[in-house]
Amino acid sequence: MIGFVARRAGFTALLALGVTFVTYALVFGNGAAIARAILGVDATEAQVVAKTAELGLDQPLVVQYVQWLVAALGGNLGTSYFTGEPVTSIMASRIPVTLALVGVAMLLTAILSAALGIASAVAGGWIDRVLQFVALIGTAVPNFIIAIVLVMTLAVGARLFPATGYVPFDQDPAAWALSLFLPVTAVVIASVGPASQQFRGAVKDVLEKDFVRTLRARGMRPTAVVLRHVFRNAAGPGIIILGLQVIVLMGGVVVIERVFSLPGVGELTVTNSLLGDIPVVMGCVVFIIAVVIVVNLATDVINAALNPKVRQR
Repeated sequence: MIGFVARRAGFTALLALGVTFVTYALVFGNGAAIARAILGVDATEAQVVAKTAELGLDQPLVVQYVQWLVAALGGNLGTSYFTGEPVTSIMASRIPVTLALVGVAMLLTAILSAALGIASAVAGGWIDRVLQFVALIGTAVPNFIIAIVLVMTLAVGARLFPATGYVPFDQDPAAWALSLFLPVTAVVIASVGPASQQFRGAVKDVLEKDFVRTLRARGMRPTAVVLRHVFRNAAGPGIIILGLQVIVLMGGVVVIERVFSLPGVGELTVTNSLLGDIPVVMGCVVFIIAVVIVVNLATDVINAALNPKVRQR
């Protein structure tokens, strides 16, 4: 197991280097355009060249990336081109909002998708039909449409939850939960369908195995068979799809945060992309990449712990 984790961690580090380099090249690749965006359209060519040199964007791209990487590993993601404030300070208050949204949504998605998948595979009938409908809604309807419907019905119409805004947990836990209810619900509705379908298919496959029939023939209770043996063998595919859902969610969190006016990393990314504050955008993208990579590594480790065959790959 230790060897497997070491191999996956090494691969993850190489993947992080590759992804951050490509991202850096896309974001900082045109130094003259960045300088002109800062100076304005009336800037002369000489001013643009001077500003490019001042920002260090006239150096070879690989040299720029290495300098940025060394600084980033030390906790320095640069400073804003417009305010001069360190990027880490700008992001410090935004990261907890996004992590709360993603963490709560994925926890609920994991619990609900596993429960619905098992119930659908074991019981069938109307439960299976409801699951198929939920999966269709989650797959066919974009999460921002679901978010708008929730706002119009539960916030504007029924006035049960706040339509926008965020309250930190340390200020008021109850208000924090209320401010996250609608965005988390929108994410869960969009995510639980595909994940529960994966659990359902995996559980149905395991239920047809010979060892399950043997356990039943020996008189083991059906609940014990499902929870202690079937689910353990079927959890791998479900965990993998949950990891993929995080990738989808980190891309969609930008829209969700904009709809609900949550002051998170997604909203910060959009705002500074329009402004042209490239270091802040790069910092936000690196954070999103880091979350996705860490979740994928955790998914591989959990899957290997459940299935010894995975460790031999």
